[in-house]
Amino acid sequence: TRAVKAYNAEPRMQAAFAQHVRRLSANLLRSADLHAMVTLFTTLLSGGVITLLIYLGSAFVLSSRMTVGSLVAYFVLVGFLVPPLVQLARAGAQFTDAFAALQRTREVLQQPVEAASTSRSVVMSQCGGEIAFENVSFSYDGEEPALLNVSFTALRGTVTALVGSSGAGKSTIINLIAGFYVPSSGRITVDGVDLNSITLDSYRRRLGIVLQDGAVFDGTIYDNVLFGRPSASREEALSACSAAHVDAFAKRLPNGYHTRIGENGVRLSAGERQRIAIARAIVADPRILILDEATSNLDLHSESLVQRALRRLMAGRTTFIAAHRLSTIEHADQILVIDAKRVVEQGRHESLWAKRGRYYEIMQVARLEHADAAAPL
Repeated sequence: TRAVKAYNAEPRMQAAFAQHVRRLSANLLRSADLHAMVTLFTTLLSGGVITLLIYLGSAFVLSSRMTVGSLVAYFVLVGFLVPPLVQLARAGAQFTDAFAALQRTREVLQQPVEAASTSRSVVMSQCGGEIAFENVSFSYDGEEPALLNVSFTALRGTVTALVGSSGAGKSTIINLIAGFYVPSSGRITVDGVDLNSITLDSYRRRLGIVLQDGAVFDGTIYDNVLFGRPSASREEALSACSAAHVDAFAKRLPNGYHTRIGENGVRLSAGERQRIAIARAIVADPRILILDEATSNLDLHSESLVQRALRRLMAGRTTFIAAHRLSTIEHADQILVIDAKRVVEQGRHESLWAKRGRYYEIMQVARLEHADAAAPL
């Protein structure tokens, strides 16, 4: 990868890879040796038994203790009996491999199915988009809290910005809104209905998400843009690509929108992947929109263009924005300042800025970082 080349780490990576290959090779050779030993043992044993039977049978015939017909019948019966026993002995190694594979398969099958909860029975046919947190607390491991008694309401069609330092709980709120996790206590409602009672497929059809890493999949640009709504027309897809400025780089590629981008979009830059994710959200036409650092990987020029597209996308939709840049959040209808797993400040930009509190401190730091990033080297 580029990181390996940039840090001149090829020799170390090659050594680590070679070590793993040698370990795998040693295990395979050990397994082959054991299999060969079992095969040799069973072959020698069966050959020795047959030789012994021939010797004893011939002696019995010569001493008139057995007829030739009886000896032939005996050999036929042994011939039917010995091969299955040999195969059974050779199957030992195969049984070991099969049981190991069965254990791994069982582990996968025992993973909880997200939509299997019997409490989710409400099918959301319409969605206004009002989201409310009511004393929500959450912990990923059941011990260390990630959120503590968070309460707020995002009215239909409004923009709610989440601000806070890394680890404060912004992404946790995003994950809970998306239904990836269930609150440890309290509840989240959508249009007054407990989210934990709504079927996830009907809820997520109204949900659009643009995450920080701009997740894309192996396939073409066009396939990735239509991922959220495959039934969208080509005109809708191209319009979304234009709004998110995907066309700016797609037209330069050999096959345009039908260029394969590789696993995790390895052939694209981080900003290009993020623009594809934004176009995907535009095509999905959601009622609830989540933007988790959606423009963090864009340069200043691309960010200003995409910001305008996002503002058109957010119109009339309930939107949640997790960001650090002031330009992204200053026009939000409400701003939630998350600190120490709690909402410590809440309001619009003007009132929070005037308070000179935690929001002011975070934005001052963000301004300095943004200025440093924009400054020429």
